[in-house]
Amino acid sequence: MTKVLVIDDDRDMCLLLKKFLERNNYEVIDFTSGKKALAWYEDNTPDIVLCDLRLEDISGLEVLQKMKASNSLLPFLIITGYSDVRSAVEIMRHGAYDYITKPLFPDEILVTIKQALANRDNAGKQPSAVNKQQDTITSSENGVVEFDMAENYVIGPSLAFQQILKQVKLVAPTNYSVIIYGETGSGKEAVANEIHRHSKRAKEPFIAIDCGALSKDLAASELFGHEKGSFTGALNQKVGSFELANGGTIFLDEVANLSYEVQVSLLRVVQERKMRRVGGTKDIELDVRIIVASNEKLWNATQSGKFREDLYHRFNEFSIEIPPLRERREDIMHFANHFLRVTNKELEKSVKGFSQDVINAFNNYVWYGNLRELRNVVKRAVLLSDGDTVELKSLPFEITNYEKINEFIPSQTMKSNEQPPAEVVAAPQTQTHTPRSVDNLDLKSASIDAEYETILAALKQVNFNKSKAAKLMNIDRKTLYNKIKEYQMLNNK
Repeated sequence: MTKVLVIDDDRDMCLLLKKFLERNNYEVIDFTSGKKALAWYEDNTPDIVLCDLRLEDISGLEVLQKMKASNSLLPFLIITGYSDVRSAVEIMRHGAYDYITKPLFPDEILVTIKQALANRDNAGKQPSAVNKQQDTITSSENGVVEFDMAENYVIGPSLAFQQILKQVKLVAPTNYSVIIYGETGSGKEAVANEIHRHSKRAKEPFIAIDCGALSKDLAASELFGHEKGSFTGALNQKVGSFELANGGTIFLDEVANLSYEVQVSLLRVVQERKMRRVGGTKDIELDVRIIVASNEKLWNATQSGKFREDLYHRFNEFSIEIPPLRERREDIMHFANHFLRVTNKELEKSVKGFSQDVINAFNNYVWYGNLRELRNVVKRAVLLSDGDTVELKSLPFEITNYEKINEFIPSQTMKSNEQPPAEVVAAPQTQTHTPRSVDNLDLKSASIDAEYETILAALKQVNFNKSKAAKLMNIDRKTLYNKIKEYQMLNNK
């Protein structure tokens, strides 16, 4: 039976998840303390972890890092409030598989768990069998090339992305190493895949490695392989990702996360085109094209001592920068429709499209999590939709009311890895209200407006942590969620 580890400092949430997952034939171990969960983990091995982003004793990121240090393939799901999506997306750089936003919905949890477990099983297989090119290329009505692969990549129609495609087609036929820059979730792997698909290596393996998910101790083994008995736990010979990519392309996402020792070994691979397994004595000849990606400038990382300068210059034969989704709004609905098709297939539903109100909300919102956030919003909206189209009532409160709460969140130009400015998270000393017109003195409406403003002020004071906001207002979290849903329905009328 699949063993699920649930970590949430809300006891009621733990119990609800435990009962629900056990009804669906999962074995569940739950903790309200991150430290206690880590102590249990030292002697036990779950199949998957669901962990709240904000725990009272330690952070969800710390739990993730410590668990991934001993098992880089462990599927790890982040549970978060929607206002913390940027933080959840950032944690995915460190190896989390995905995030689930509160309030939680049963079908969404099951689908995400099954996807995470399937991804783990595929990662455990020989990458050469999993990542061989098996793409079907089609042309959409607007002439934009689309192709379906293991990850269902789609290329956007915006001018910015079409310029990127021109760069891709320019560099693809060469053997240049390429650096791809872009925020987390902006589509760096899709661009790397396009480079490989247009190269002379297109029929050979494309191996994608998330360097953020590799623990410091196991990174060398994952990349270069190891011989039997070379270290504790090396029970069999392992072929590394570079060897499996021989003849093809290897994509190293978030390459700046690699340790200094692994960077030294990587430099030898780039310079001499040969490698040696951990504990091995023989050199293995390599013919691999290397594409790397980072959400920070590697030159800046060299200046801070985080990344080797000689390795940077080896990689920097050609670079491509992907703008965030908020800077290429023409792509939003193109990708939304793609994610709609994928989700319909996953959930066996037949939602045909989005209402105009939803389209307007999508285009007005700032997608801090880029394509990954858009994908998750569409997945949840399709799940909640009971008609032919996605309506506003199926979207998160923070998106449908973005313009109203915009003053409480960081500006649109903030990068996904930056922290909110101090004034955003500070508790407001006073909360001002817009005076009501003398022509509109409806007492009930005034009461609703005041309550709405009070809830927004409380959310602002605790940086939009709904659990803490509920405690601050002396109500339970369920009541707060119901109030938010009620305001959303009022705004949709």
